[in-house]
Amino acid sequence: MKKRSDKYRKNKIIVFFKILLYIIIFCLLVLLWARFISTSGLKVNEIKIVDQKLSESFHGFKIVHFSDVHYGKTIDKNSLEKIVDKINLIKPNLVLFTGDLLDKDIKITDSVINELSNILNKIESSHGKYAVKGNHDYTSDSFIEIMQRSEFNVLENSYDLVYNDVNEYIYLGGLSSSIKTEIDYEKTTEYFKDENVNKNIFSIMLLHEPDNIDKLLEYQSVNLALSGHSHGGQIRLPIIGPVFKIQGAIKYPNNYYKVNDTNLYVSYGLGTSNYPFRFMNKPSINFYRLYTK
Repeated sequence: MKKRSDKYRKNKIIVFFKILLYIIIFCLLVLLWARFISTSGLKVNEIKIVDQKLSESFHGFKIVHFSDVHYGKTIDKNSLEKIVDKINLIKPNLVLFTGDLLDKDIKITDSVINELSNILNKIESSHGKYAVKGNHDYTSDSFIEIMQRSEFNVLENSYDLVYNDVNEYIYLGGLSSSIKTEIDYEKTTEYFKDENVNKNIFSIMLLHEPDNIDKLLEYQSVNLALSGHSHGGQIRLPIIGPVFKIQGAIKYPNNYYKVNDTNLYVSYGLGTSNYPFRFMNKPSINFYRLYTK
């Protein structure tokens, strides 16, 4: 009887360690997947934007929006070159970047500056390239130099008017990062306070942290707001969504929100920060096609 009991106990121990081994192997496979598979490749999210404020001459206008490269973490020279090639295949009319080209933990050398400048300069856009700073971009003075050499216009609490071939235009504003500096909402939206300008135009606002949309809308409504920063949580689970939320993307971490009359799109970005993992969240860019009603 005792032998049978000992054998039963031994079998239970063997079964327990087998199950434990399977769990460890499964966890290791998930970890490897999140580190090497989910952080590679590129997903292009094509989005249709229909708005009655859009001029007929902008019907079919193509915008590429990318964000959060965090160069040197999981995005290297080879992967960024492939991303640029993908952007150029779309033949965009406008290219918009919403911050965190650099990463606070990566040393920015002259070699990195030259590398980034040369790659980003290859992005082709018929009506310009624009960017705003992310919170990581404030840790180095190199961001502005890289963007200027890459022919990107950096909007810091400022705006520009993007003209098309028939001399009609859309408004494009850009906010600073609220994590690193003060945002001047009044200065960014001063165009709409001028009585002598056309206020009934299609408007786009670039903001790194999506949670700043609420404060922006206290000053000015825009048709389209584009942001990054959230990374979609990097680790996402079905139903639950983002496992981790970060300052500046607590309220709006997911890809789309309708905030009052404004369409807010949040790019999940290309790279990683803090931890080099993604899960159920491939690197991505957003591709918007604008249409009139």
